[in-house]
Amino acid sequence: MATILDRVFGRENRNTIESPKVRISSESIAAYFGISSGNQIVVTDEKLLGIPAVWAAVNFLSRTLAALPLHHFERGDEGPRRLTGSLDALLNGAANDELSAYALRKWFWERTFTTGRGFAAIERDARGRASDLFPLEPSKVTVERIGGVRQYRYKPGASAKEEIYKAADVIDVAFMLREDGVGHYGPLQICRDSLATALGAKAYGGKIFKNGGLPAVVIEGPFASVEGASKSADEMAQVMAKAFNENKPAVALPNGHTLKPVGIDPQKMQMTEFQRFLIEEIARVFQLPPIFLHELTRGTFSNAEQQDLHFVKHVVVQWARAFEGEADLKLFGRDNYAKKRRQYVSHNVDGLLRGDFQTRMEGLAKAVQNAILTPNEARALENRQALPMGDDLLIQGATVPLGSQPLAPAGTSPPNE
Repeated sequence: MATILDRVFGRENRNTIESPKVRISSESIAAYFGISSGNQIVVTDEKLLGIPAVWAAVNFLSRTLAALPLHHFERGDEGPRRLTGSLDALLNGAANDELSAYALRKWFWERTFTTGRGFAAIERDARGRASDLFPLEPSKVTVERIGGVRQYRYKPGASAKEEIYKAADVIDVAFMLREDGVGHYGPLQICRDSLATALGAKAYGGKIFKNGGLPAVVIEGPFASVEGASKSADEMAQVMAKAFNENKPAVALPNGHTLKPVGIDPQKMQMTEFQRFLIEEIARVFQLPPIFLHELTRGTFSNAEQQDLHFVKHVVVQWARAFEGEADLKLFGRDNYAKKRRQYVSHNVDGLLRGDFQTRMEGLAKAVQNAILTPNEARALENRQALPMGDDLLIQGATVPLGSQPLAPAGTSPPNE
């Protein structure tokens, strides 16, 4: 027998419990009431990205890491010195003729946080210097080890020519490598069971709130026959449909008839608390503080600020370091680490830690007054133009070694007399 909601909204189910062709079991009865078992959920990356918290986590992480400035430095006896030129333009301007550096790195990190691995191929000029960076779709890359040497085979299409890249020409960041050091684990697939629970909750919530959130019900009454019960169900379906369309909060039942819900009561399931728990689970998968997935139930001004610092120190810096290590090795070679004037790339995370205006100004003032930054270096952090005489280190003159403070002028009394 179809439920009243089926009759209200025109849904027809020919598999009735009365039919001898319908197998009676816990699974078939659950399916009859629209409840699917967990192993019936087909989990794909696209479906998992349809979970709002997963979508927010992937986009937030990839945009944040792609937006970080990535500078080219040289370290010598006099300390680090930022270099400008073709490599700096490649890392911060245009990765190739079609993609900006931001677009390439955002694409790179999106693949890292979904498939579990990001690839970028390095194209070099006649002198062996990096001239272009190109993205490699992870699903079309085969990583293998031939004779103890890792290489990458890339076939972008069925009719396309397969390209083979040496390890030295591919920037490769994996979410987590497998034990063979070649394969990898992806966060969406390795945590698919937890994320499938979120998919199930999303689908169940959609069923509950579809059609105004009316629950499936059965009608009980003094029916003389099956035909009488069917006729009463049809009439009640019409009454409920009319009430629903006219936004009426109640319907009248004939004397001796009652309505009972069928299925699971959403209120008893505590769907709100369950959804909040799932957001926290997804935050754990990506190691994100919950506030970055807009879960502010326990958020306060102070703990939100601390979670912001936690995000930079324990998430952004770790992934940035992984990219820097790969870029240093692949752009400059292994011998670069032993050179007296070593080249390297480094992300600038100062923008994420800027804080409010007053705190920022106080920090810069202390850095200038204690000879940590020159005035022009402090101005550069605020994107302000350099000024003449602003490249000298300054220090407060009030702090001197004990016993070397200047004597008081003649005719004056020492302080505190």
